[in-house]
Amino acid sequence: MDGTRAGTPDPRGLAALILGASLLGFAAMLVRWATPAGPLAVGFYRMAIALPPVAWLAWRARGTARPHIGRARLWAGVAGLCFVGDLWMWHSALHHTSAANATLLVTLAPIWVAVVSVVWMGARLRRRFWLGVLLALAGALVLGLAKGARWGTGLGELLGALASLAYGAFTLVLGRARQELSAPEALFWVVLCCTVGFGALGLIQGETFSGYPARAWWALAGLGLGVQVVAWWLITWGMGHVSTNVGAMGLMTQPVATVILGWLLLGESVRPMQGLGTLLVLAGIAACAFAPPVATPGEM
Repeated sequence: MDGTRAGTPDPRGLAALILGASLLGFAAMLVRWATPAGPLAVGFYRMAIALPPVAWLAWRARGTARPHIGRARLWAGVAGLCFVGDLWMWHSALHHTSAANATLLVTLAPIWVAVVSVVWMGARLRRRFWLGVLLALAGALVLGLAKGARWGTGLGELLGALASLAYGAFTLVLGRARQELSAPEALFWVVLCCTVGFGALGLIQGETFSGYPARAWWALAGLGLGVQVVAWWLITWGMGHVSTNVGAMGLMTQPVATVILGWLLLGESVRPMQGLGTLLVLAGIAACAFAPPVATPGEM
């Protein structure tokens, strides 16, 4: 393990995590510009384009044989499958409810991570951490309402909630893999499994994988290289230097970045409610970052 998993988080890891999550804010715009590629085809090309550079980074980071390396790779592969499930259900939710609703429900992931940490991993979380969770979720709710979130037929909301479970599982499993794997190695196995998963699902669903205009290919290249390689390398590296709970909270920077980038690049107006939501999310992340789990007697 190359970072402190308990106690005050490594500032470098937290900064890398927040920067990577902020870069994820480009994903929504690039997916939009990748039209007419379908959601599974977008996922496949996002991973397939990222695979060669990620494989090169993993090859450069390879080291001597370590114990439990095979099990760690298995954990990273499972994380990849969880990520496939998350994106698939989130994209499907967009067809049955508003984008704001779907994105809002995915932000439930830190709650699931915290619950699993307490129930199954024996973590003892401080009141300040739970206060941070509530602040960040309140901020996400305000952001969603400001962008027009409304309750739909129920199917989209169910898919969004299931996507949040998959995202929470992804965060937990990736954190477990990072205990033995370097960031490039963990990212390689995640991307490899995602490439296979999206490709297989796309073929089963009958999506088209060719015939796109040039703009769509440029958008797919941006997703693969900018989002999947750069952003997720930063996130994966940061996950090795902070606790899993703080990592889950740091990923909530993405909706904030989406609002800011939408204003800068798409000319979308920023309302006062969005400013309030942004401040609440950032305050929640800060509160969680400085509320490490209570140490157990065996850790003292």
